[in-house]
Formats: sequence, C-alpha cells, structure tokens
Amino acid sequence: MSRASSDGFLLFEYSAATSNRGSDASVHGIRVSIDLVSAARRHLCFLKTLVNSPWLLHTPSLHRAIRRYRDLWMPLIAENSGSRTLLLPPLDIQWIWTAHCLNPVAFRRYCVSKFGKLIEKPAIFDEENEDYAWNRCRGVWERKYPSQRFDLEEIDAMEGDDPSDLRVDGLDLVLASGELRSLYARFSEPFMGETSFLIAAKHRYKGFLYMLQRLGTNGSQKTCVVPTSDILLMWTTHQTFPISYAEDTREIGEILGKVVGQWGSGTSEDVRTTAKLWESTFDRPYQKAGASFDRVLLKPTIFSEVSAVDINKKWKSLGPRFLIEVCISIKRDGEEKGEEKWEEKNKGSFLQLRFLRCHRQCKIDPPVSSLLSNTQNSWQQTWHLQCEFGTKGFVIELWRSKLGCFRSNTLQERLVFLWNDLLRAPSLTLSREIEQSMGSKLRVVASITPPIQAPYLLKCVPDLVTDDRGAMVSDVILRMNKFRPQEGRWLTRTVLDHAGKECFVVRIRVGRGIWRRRGEAPVGVKWEERIIQVCLGSWSYVAGSVGIAPGNVAGTAIPREDGSQDRKVTWSLSNGYDFTIQCNQEPRFWLENKDSPQTVRLMNGRKLHYEVQGAKPEEEEGFLTMARFTPDSPNGKATALMNWKLFAMEVLPEEDAVLVLLICTAMVQTMCEARREDVGNFLIRKRLKEAKRGSRDWGSVTLHPSSSLSSSIVDPWLQPWYLNAAMVMALPDPDYKGGSQTRNSHVDGGKGLYEMGRLLAF
Repeated sequence: MSRASSDGFLLFEYSAATSNRGSDASVHGIRVSIDLVSAARRHLCFLKTLVNSPWLLHTPSLHRAIRRYRDLWMPLIAENSGSRTLLLPPLDIQWIWTAHCLNPVAFRRYCVSKFGKLIEKPAIFDEENEDYAWNRCRGVWERKYPSQRFDLEEIDAMEGDDPSDLRVDGLDLVLASGELRSLYARFSEPFMGETSFLIAAKHRYKGFLYMLQRLGTNGSQKTCVVPTSDILLMWTTHQTFPISYAEDTREIGEILGKVVGQWGSGTSEDVRTTAKLWESTFDRPYQKAGASFDRVLLKPTIFSEVSAVDINKKWKSLGPRFLIEVCISIKRDGEEKGEEKWEEKNKGSFLQLRFLRCHRQCKIDPPVSSLLSNTQNSWQQTWHLQCEFGTKGFVIELWRSKLGCFRSNTLQERLVFLWNDLLRAPSLTLSREIEQSMGSKLRVVASITPPIQAPYLLKCVPDLVTDDRGAMVSDVILRMNKFRPQEGRWLTRTVLDHAGKECFVVRIRVGRGIWRRRGEAPVGVKWEERIIQVCLGSWSYVAGSVGIAPGNVAGTAIPREDGSQDRKVTWSLSNGYDFTIQCNQEPRFWLENKDSPQTVRLMNGRKLHYEVQGAKPEEEEGFLTMARFTPDSPNGKATALMNWKLFAMEVLPEEDAVLVLLICTAMVQTMCEARREDVGNFLIRKRLKEAKRGSRDWGSVTLHPSSSLSSSIVDPWLQPWYLNAAMVMALPDPDYKGGSQTRNSHVDGGKGLYEMGRLLAF
C-alpha cells in the first residue's frame, strides 16, 4: 500500500529483496503522452521569466494574481476548455495556475468540485504559438470581462492587499506560488536546456515512474523517494499538464497523485534509500553528471550563469572555452566469499585517473581495496569533476604495485572514455568493465553534461621589447632590415588563453628614439605618452621566438593626470570608458562611460560570485572584481575577475575581453609608477620559458563542489585558479628573482629607460 506523508514526501512500501531488474524495454513501456522535452524547455523559460519579474514579489501583486486566477481565469478557461482555441493568460495568472497544477490532488479536487471536470493546460512549446495564444486569450478575456484589465504588470500598492480568502479548496496558493518561484534555483544551470540533456532526463524520469510502479505495492518498509534534479525537472513539467499527467500515471495508482510540498526534499537517509532502490531496479548509479540532490545548496566553482550572448566573437583570435561536468562511479561485482583472499590478492592495486589532453600531471589515486569494499557491494561516486571539452576524454588505469628490492608499478588494464562517445551514448552515460582476479570485475560508469560555454581564462606572459612598428628589438630584426635602426621602445606582453594559444599582444610605450650598435640610444617618454595597445592576433615569427606583433589594434588606453594632489590617474580607453585610479595604500577605482546606461563597478578583492569566505586581507591583494548592474541584476553581476599582480583574468562571454585587458594593464603600469617598484613583474623584458603545454593547464580540470575527495588530498591545481592564484600563475623561469635581477638583452636599452617617466607627485 502507499500513502502521502503530511509533510509532502512520497511514501510507499517496498521489499529490498528484488530479483528482476528493470530493462530499457520496461522503461520504454512507460507512457508519456506529451512532448516532454519541448515542454521542459518552455517550462525552464517560464520559470526564468518568473524569477526575473520583480514586480511579482510585491504582496499586493501576489494577492491580486490569486484572485484574478480564481475568480476570472478558471471560469473562463472552463468554458473554453473543449474548444480548439489555444488560450494563454498573462504572466501573473500563469504563475498561480502552474503552482496550482503542481499540487495535482488539490487541483483535481478543485476542478471537479467547481466545474465537474479536470481542466487541461494548452500544449504550447514555441514562442510563435505563445504569441498567438496570448493574443487570442486577450480577445476572449476582453469580451467576457470588458471592465477588467488583461495584462497587469503594475498595481497600486494600496490596492487589493487583503490577505484573507486566498485559499482554493484548502490549498494555500500564497505558499504554493512561493515554492514555485524557488524551484528555478534547482534548474538554473545552462546545460539543463540542452536537447541531449533533456532527452536523457526524460528517459530517467520514465525509469523513475517504472521504479515506483514496480516497487509501490511490495514489502513492508516505508521510505521517502527523493528525485534528482533532472528527474524533478521532468516530473514538475509533466504535472503542469493535468489531464495528460493523470492518464499517464494511472497505472501507478495514487502514489504520484498525492505528492505535494517541497519538491525533491528529503533527508540524507532518504537520499541513500532512493539511490539503493534505483540501483536494485536498474543496476546503475542513481546520481549522474548534472543530476544530483544538493545543487541548490552548493556554490559552483565555475560561474554557471553565463549569458547566451558572447560579445567576444568579434575577436577572431579568441577561441571559446567549453566545460562539461563529469561523474564517474565504480562498483565491484563478485562473490562475497573469499573476501580476505581477494584483498590479499589485490593488495597494492590502485586506480589512476588521467586525461587524454591537458593536465597530464593530474593524479587522483584512490586504492581499490578501500574504495570498493565488497561488503558494500554498491555504486560509489569516485570522481566528480568539471573538465574543459578540450581535454577530449579520460583514462582509468588499474595498476599493481610490486614491493621488492626495487619498487615498481605494473599497468594491468586501462579504460578510455571519450567525450564525443559519451555525448552520443544513451542518457549521456557509458559503462565499461575491468576484469580482476578471483572472478571479480570492476564496473565503471561515466556520465557527462552537454558542453556549455564557460568564462574565458587569459594570462599575460612577458615577451621581448618591440619597436614602434611592432617588431621585436633584436639582432635578428636588425640584420633582416640591413641594420636600419629600430625606433621606439614598447614593453610587450603576450596574452595566452586557457589552452596556451596566443590570442592578443599587449604593448606599452616607454621610449622614443633609435638604437644602433654605435650611436643614439632611446629615451623615456612622458607619462602622457605611455599609451597601451592591445593588438588582435598572434605573433608573426621570423626566426625562432623573434617575431612581429599583429598590426590590427583592438583597443588603446591613453593616460592623463587628473589631479596630482589626490594621487589620481585617469586612463581614456578607446571603447568610451574612463578608468580612474586613486593610488592610496589600498587603491580605489572608477570606471565610467557616459554613453552607456549600465553602471559598472570595480571592487578590490574577490567579490560577489568569486567571494571566498574567511579570506585574509593579504589574500585579496591584487584581485579586482568587475561587476555590472542592470535591471536583471540589480545587486550586480560579476562579469570579470582579474589579478593585476599576476596579470591573469577570468572574463565572462558577455564582457569585453579587450576592455578587461586594458584595465588590468593600466592598473599594473599605474601601480608600478606609483609605488616605484616592479609590481606584477612589469619590468621583465625577455621571453620566459612556459610550462610544457598539456602538463598542467590552468582551469582544464577542477573538482566539483560535491566531490567526495578529502580536501587534504586535493591537488591545488584541481581547484579554481583564483583560490590558488600565486601557485597556478607562478613564473616558470627559475632564473627570474625579481625586477632588479632580470637579465635582458642590451639591445632593448638600459633598465633606467623603463623606470623613467615616473609621476613626480607620487
């Protein structure tokens, strides 16, 4: 027998001893009569619109919406429910209508008692039909209620604020509508709207229904079922179509029909029990990539609210960065007998996770014997990661360590998982096996989410000084130009993206005049002439590492002194912004653009999404958070994080990477002048040896917040770069020990050239 608990959890009785496991054919036998994939996509859009409509937060708006829904809309749709006309009400009524439908028992009871039938919502899955249905509804509404406004977005705060009589057949619609608004937090990650993810979620939801159908009437133990986020999305979407939902779940009886309250909530014991039920039914792990229980409670390590707009597409040399979530679970199958012999036979065995490309030094080596104890005989989530799609895939290797005179490791077997294979797999999941001794085997199940565009990662590395034409100051260039002197001197930085690809060249003018082997020497220019250029593209190399900077200038910054008494410097940026720096002990910043309606703030330290709780002031030094304030983000949204001391930055696709490069470079140059020291290794004038590409690529692999690995064994490189910026961005050249000890070529001029032009007021 089954029943619904008073706190809204689904309770049913089951027997843990189940012999016949569910198959794909069994799951396909579960009927869903609507296009659940298209419906879920529109459901996500509706929830996002709801959250981004602040006027609905006002109590009078909520009370008015409930009354409009109950007294006006339901009688109207009941009269027209049998016609072929698609009707879509205004947003405030849609809000209450959806909240009511997500309480199926209460909605059915209300419809039958009030109108004698269950009322269906229209199946509208695209914007064109939504516009049509909304306009048709307006016409029907105005004919039936000529004195009532149809589209109501703003109401008088003093009007309609009577909190009494807001229940519908015993259901508190105020509470139900609040729960609906909070639901979007579980589905806000961008990959949830991808077709491949929704198809996989639909298949798992049908498996969820099959599990309840199969186990709902067996045994005597009572438990609470907790859906993962992907199943919850499909479940709530299905419920928004009351007639289809009732018909599709008729065979399950009243189990699903009685589920009310906080969707997907439950204790840790409920979660474990649900996972065991799923495993006993399908012999697969319940949790998968992008589908967990606690996403709303975890702060993601990667900014997930990435805009669909990428304004950096105009910079052809800047390639996008894509991330996937990866979940790897392992289980050992074998007889329970002879456990001690098995452990002795496999003593010294361990698993190693490697990536096909990028971060080959990544090492996570959990021992098999401790992770995969036969006494548990269940799926264990071993690794939960976020990986760049450019890593291509991963390899799990089974090694055996031999002890003797010389310790050695022997590779037993390796399993290769490619991202492209996983994207084509059913439910975005693949299963592989490793045969072990004594008749046992390791089963590995890997799942991923569809790739989503992630923030750009950029870092500036020192390079050779260039002349006014962009050619590196070098004997090679002199010989190529028949020893014609090179005019002007520019400090130069090469900008590398997450994959180590050259995408920009930053040049800072520091000197004028020419240099030849016997003759004139360049001299430093005034502060106002020390302009910054961001050149689009990579170097054109002519000999080894000597080359010519790209000629296409993407952005410039020109310094000017606003007021020496206030220790302020302003940079005029080519994209219309004025960047002002007040060089106190703790610098302050302003970014203004009179032609832009948006407010932009620069804040010291890691703020908003990047905030690190409990961080010390010295740990925040060098970080600068850029935030934009818009009607959709009234509290500010961090669009970039830069560390001007390390010349590294993270930029959202909706933020201009060239603007961030100009700000970061201007900041470094200003603070170097103001403090009269080599801030951020600004005075390095040679190309330093970079770490070998693919060995440790920053940001290519990070641990997911829900990873079960102990923080004590986590490689700092597997954490977000801004948590260990000094380590990740450390200079790889062991010969460099500070600006005063740089060993630069004599052809680029003496060190004094680059220290001239100081702001005398500082």
